[in-house]
Amino acid sequence: MKVIRFILLTLYKVWVFLVFTVFMLILLPGIVVPFMLGQRFGNIGYAFLYAWSWIFSQLTFIRYEFYGTENFKRGASYIYVSNHTSFLDIPGIRMIIPGQFRPLAKKELKKIPVFGWIAQAATIIVDRSSPESRKRSIDRLKMFLKQGISILIFAEGTQNRSKDLLQPFKDGAFRIAVDTQQPIMPMVVLGAGPLMPPGTIDLRPGTIRIYVGEPIETTGLTTANTVALKDKVFAIMYDMIVKNTPVKK
Repeated sequence: MKVIRFILLTLYKVWVFLVFTVFMLILLPGIVVPFMLGQRFGNIGYAFLYAWSWIFSQLTFIRYEFYGTENFKRGASYIYVSNHTSFLDIPGIRMIIPGQFRPLAKKELKKIPVFGWIAQAATIIVDRSSPESRKRSIDRLKMFLKQGISILIFAEGTQNRSKDLLQPFKDGAFRIAVDTQQPIMPMVVLGAGPLMPPGTIDLRPGTIRIYVGEPIETTGLTTANTVALKDKVFAIMYDMIVKNTPVKK
């Protein structure tokens, strides 16, 4: 049985890789070209990203369930703050967020074949080892917020490889929230890590759930409130994870 299971999982990994690559190549012009024409065409690029995410989900038998979508308000822009447990977070987050947005992405994503081109076009790339790069990326995120385009930041800064429900949050998202007075929209992704653990290519089909909380207003907050705001969002997201994680018997 172990041999059969190993063979089936290996074939499944190959299938997922083929789906990931082939459909990304097919949809690549529709994703990348709109961003080359200017940011006002970003919605087109993100529509193609939605199509790729949906196809990837359907053909790999990795299903996404969405909760709390009633908290999105039409025409509003948010600072989406999410946990990060796996690469599989990304297709689901794309599908649940309406319209276009700009994620903050680490420079290492540029090295992934094909996907790196998309990351360069549709995200804000940051070199976390460079203070200058971090400042430029924050300035760009603020610029998009001023244009009414939401942004996405993984508050932990990287994929959670620990046994803790959440790693300590970085300050960036909360500094931006205070500076721009834009609301924070907390999100948690549950179930992605077991299907594709961080730093591995181990894959298996299953269901991933994404929960969206109520927006957290930042109007009137100042720099002195940054740490308190970070702690508040951490507590809310931690509670969302606990409430929506089944108790093991």
